[in-house]
Amino acid sequence: MVVRWFACLLLLWTTMAAAVPPQAGSVQQAWQLLDYIAVDYAGAVDSGKVISTGEYAEMQEFSATARERIAALPDNPQRAALAARAQALVALVDKRADAAAVAEAAHALANDLLAAYGVVAAPAKVPDLAAAKQLYAAQCASCHGATGAGDGAAGAKLDPPPIAFTDRERASQRSPLALYEAISRGVAGTAMVAYSQLSDDQRWALAFHVGSLAFDEQQRTAGAQLWHDDARMHAALPTLEALSRSSPAQLAQQMDQQQALAITAFLRAQPQTLISAQPNQPASLALARRQLQATQAAYAAGDGKRAAALALSAYLDGVEPVEPMLAARDGALLREIESAMGRLRSDIGAGAAAETIRTDIAQAAALMDQADAVLHAETGSKAAAFLGSFTILLREGLEALLVVIGMIAFLRKSERKEALPWVHAGWVLALVAGGITWAAATWLVEISGANRELTEGLSSVFAALVLLSVGIWMHQKSLAGRWQHYLQERMAAALGRRSLWFLFVLAFVAVYREVFETILFYAAMWTPQDAAAILIGLVAGAASLALVAWALLRLGARLPIGKFFSWSSLLIAVLAVVLAGKGVAALQEAGWIGLGLVRAPRIDLLGIFPTWQTLLAQLMVLVVAVAGFWINMRGGQQTRRA
Repeated sequence: MVVRWFACLLLLWTTMAAAVPPQAGSVQQAWQLLDYIAVDYAGAVDSGKVISTGEYAEMQEFSATARERIAALPDNPQRAALAARAQALVALVDKRADAAAVAEAAHALANDLLAAYGVVAAPAKVPDLAAAKQLYAAQCASCHGATGAGDGAAGAKLDPPPIAFTDRERASQRSPLALYEAISRGVAGTAMVAYSQLSDDQRWALAFHVGSLAFDEQQRTAGAQLWHDDARMHAALPTLEALSRSSPAQLAQQMDQQQALAITAFLRAQPQTLISAQPNQPASLALARRQLQATQAAYAAGDGKRAAALALSAYLDGVEPVEPMLAARDGALLREIESAMGRLRSDIGAGAAAETIRTDIAQAAALMDQADAVLHAETGSKAAAFLGSFTILLREGLEALLVVIGMIAFLRKSERKEALPWVHAGWVLALVAGGITWAAATWLVEISGANRELTEGLSSVFAALVLLSVGIWMHQKSLAGRWQHYLQERMAAALGRRSLWFLFVLAFVAVYREVFETILFYAAMWTPQDAAAILIGLVAGAASLALVAWALLRLGARLPIGKFFSWSSLLIAVLAVVLAGKGVAALQEAGWIGLGLVRAPRIDLLGIFPTWQTLLAQLMVLVVAVAGFWINMRGGQQTRRA
């Protein structure tokens, strides 16, 4: 039964982040309305005055309809916030707000809507632009013109007239996704019908083709040079989905406007560039930057709760996915980013001034620029690859090793060798479970950053509590005379199944919490050219851990049993303090526990982090351990006097 329970627990951990998009069509319809508002509102209102009554009435209708569509979507933790933002957008339109403010609000809401409901907004494969050119000539040129200028013969009598795809101002506001939606669903109130008879691949190819007609060869050439020379371009558009959802206007928030136009021109004409780059191209921090921008906007608007949620998302969804690779390449920089993101969340929680939040975000963004340069740099030397591989295994494996070896040494010392198979089964199954979890996260489902942090945090806290009780118990047995009584008692009775399962669970949890993260680190740093150095480092790290295990077991065997219990209890108590700090820190990163910064050093090896919550947790464990040891010693003195 317990084995089945662990199997179910593992399945839950690996599937809790899997998202099945509910009613994706309804989400995309709402997205399309929001995109229309972002693009067309400028033609309805200028400087607070209505310049086109018909266009303005349409904007009011579209914003109200988008609000209703979002409110009617299936229940979702973010739906209420999305609905509130939709209402705020309606208010902006009704107040005839500045076009830039309306476009920014509509675009941000549209993107967050897709993210909240897990709707994938990208072609399944690289668009075939050669086929799209022929398809355009057959299906679209009669109205939109051979070059996309909106001057086709069949479109001359249409009202409103066909869109001119060569209109650069309008093209700067449109993403391939927006064009794809118009092709797929048509445009109400116009002669543009839905081309549902075309395959999904054909519609995406058409969207990319018409989305490139406003750009010239000079811009495409400049974009190709930018892509080759500037790592920020890779960071801004790391995937085909990012390209599909981006317009030049949105990209201009991260770079110069001319650069945004040039890189868009190049990648829309050569989308295969992204796919060919991805096998060797690490993930970027583009999502983290977008969420930071949204955080600043939400906080400036007085919505501290949403700002806090966005700041947490910037870390979990933007930073966490690149953490293994960045840790392998520049661990110090990763710690700076974590500290900066923690400071931002702490200041938001404390209600700091808007200027303070802007400063926090600027500092975090500057660190992310450095991180992107590290992530997109060429790999280092063979020696660096070896050293990184060696230290990762040694660092991640040492804590788990100390717990497991302590259990084995104790069972040997107390002559309870029949329990050893349960300990071995626990750590071996943990290795297998870690590998299965990694495989599932790679090929079957996506395990979110929040769930990775929760797994680490809860397992660390559990291990800390167990080790604390075990440490106090071992210290009690280390006192004069008590260990002899314990051995005599244990020799006369077999361990119960509950105790055996307890040993199994402790060994499993101690090892599992490290295995998955270790595999992620190796996957992140793996490159074909460094494979040999990485494997040698892994073997060397494993050999070092084996040597440590042998030395500890040998030392335990040679120590008098009283000293063994005494030293082991101290080591276990220290481990409990360390794991308490690391567990609370992981739960903070997952957003389960608040984050209050204090002036204190950060020492990862000891689980010390500069927040009062982690320090308080460690202090509580330490106080309980010291109190337990003191009570044991006082009881031992009273026993001797008696």
